[in-house]
Amino acid sequence: MNDRIRDVYIVDAVRTPVGKYGGALAPVRPDDLAAHVLRALADRSPGLDPARIDDVVFGNANGAGEENRNVARMAVLLAGLPVSVPGATVNRLCASGMEAVVQAYRAIALGDASVVVAGGVESMSRAPWVLPKPARAFPAGHQELYSTTLGWRMTNPAMEPRWTVSLGEGAELIADKHGITREQQDAFAFASHEKAARAWQDGAYEAEVVPLPGVTLARDECIRDATSPEALAALKPAFRKAGGTVTAGNSSPLNDGAAALLLCDEEGLRATGREPLARVRASAVTGIEPDLYGLGPVEAVRRALAKAGRTFADLTHVELNEAFAAQALGCFAEWPGLDPGIVNRRGGAIAIGHPLGCSGARLTGSVAHQLAAAGSGTGLAALCIGVGQGQALVLER
Repeated sequence: MNDRIRDVYIVDAVRTPVGKYGGALAPVRPDDLAAHVLRALADRSPGLDPARIDDVVFGNANGAGEENRNVARMAVLLAGLPVSVPGATVNRLCASGMEAVVQAYRAIALGDASVVVAGGVESMSRAPWVLPKPARAFPAGHQELYSTTLGWRMTNPAMEPRWTVSLGEGAELIADKHGITREQQDAFAFASHEKAARAWQDGAYEAEVVPLPGVTLARDECIRDATSPEALAALKPAFRKAGGTVTAGNSSPLNDGAAALLLCDEEGLRATGREPLARVRASAVTGIEPDLYGLGPVEAVRRALAKAGRTFADLTHVELNEAFAAQALGCFAEWPGLDPGIVNRRGGAIAIGHPLGCSGARLTGSVAHQLAAAGSGTGLAALCIGVGQGQALVLER
């Protein structure tokens, strides 16, 4: 019987460079992407016998293609880990990678596990088209294929219509709600690219990015060093043609990538012989109206901070997923106590990319590495989630 809640440490975190849709990582299967970060993580802790890994939990938002049949377990086998290491795949759409971290955290905190690898993977390039079964046998007409890359498909007709608007229209609704202008969104997007490019130039990602052998991709593929406010201003609205403010330039792109983190209790930490990057302090997940999904992190962050006994003033490092500039700015508008200057210092998803199932793990790993580099502090990672949810995780060092 467990008589105490155990401290949970993030010992290490790795990720691939993020590839653009149809880009350098498109030839790589998602189960191979997951296996790569899992193998790299194990190799970076040679003192830890891989057989001591109690579980591998990976997030994935699609599950309809080559990552089917439980991509976490497939990654274990493809990475050459002992067959005794189990694996489970979880889906909380955009926060799937963070959900994996939270599930690992809970298992360790409750004493059900000592060493767990958590992560996430997505290949939006390789997401298949799917064909639903017909309502009756032997249909004579043409059948419709659905893309599983992003967004609603095969929508239940009983669902409230306003809840099933496109993700881009949802961002427009947030811009309307908070009076966020096109100019503000473009300025936010430009800053994301500037910060990401500078972070790569300064070597800020060297501690966590593990390139794939045989793939020519030295850094995140969607960063546009040459973009400018003028170039962003020239783009046409992508979702709301009349009076729209959301464009391809102030939205996150479609991407491929994987990330993984090693989490341990004190006993597992001793087995690694390493100093942890950070400790997990608290988490929270909340729901919201699906059409306003982009504001999902607002309440999740408040609850996670309250559980941790912390406030916005205590935060030193924040990673907020930039699904859209309007979405991130809408969250800022509802967090007057948060200093935007500590958010996404190394660029965000508009520049880096948003491979759905991977992003939550990428953000969490990024916060952990930044806390380790600083030597101390309180960090926060948070994401909005399609269909109206938000998730947040508080880390400390």
